[in-house]
Amino acid sequence: MTREEAYQILTANLKNQNLIKHSLAAEAAMRDLCVFLNPQATSDEIEIWGITGLLHDADYEMSFEHPERHGVLITEKVELPAEIAHAIQAHNYQNTKVEPASPMDWAIATCDQLTGLIVAATLISPTKKINDIKADFVLKRFGEKSFAKGADRTVIQLCETKLNIPLPKFVEIVLSSMQKISNDLGL
Repeated sequence: MTREEAYQILTANLKNQNLIKHSLAAEAAMRDLCVFLNPQATSDEIEIWGITGLLHDADYEMSFEHPERHGVLITEKVELPAEIAHAIQAHNYQNTKVEPASPMDWAIATCDQLTGLIVAATLISPTKKINDIKADFVLKRFGEKSFAKGADRTVIQLCETKLNIPLPKFVEIVLSSMQKISNDLGL
């Protein structure tokens, strides 16, 4: 599967532009996490991680009333490589009961939650521009329990035990990846 094919699947299944932007953010984060975790990653491996990020929420609108099916429906609807299908199902492991097993599985589960927190932090920053915020600003918001309540901090913090990436470094990687595509994100 190519990135273009994955993008067509995404846009055929999602209409909400904010969800599409979220998927682009997850794609960028996954690509950079792949390289961080494996500096010798091949372009094919980076592409697989990116496609996983791009498609992880492709069934969000159709599974909205059935959270236990979120991540499963798209893998039933579209034939995906097994490792991508598993990661997509496992990113919502609390509901699907498909446990993350690989670094790619844990990367999408953790960065999915963090991208939303980064967007929320950007929107309360003085300039509302993602390129103007720093990892410390995001980490400060991370510590505020009432801020971006939908971002599951427990899952984000699994970056430390499941990926061996300290939280400050994880925030730095994901923020940087999102900054690279700031125009696509409208931030």
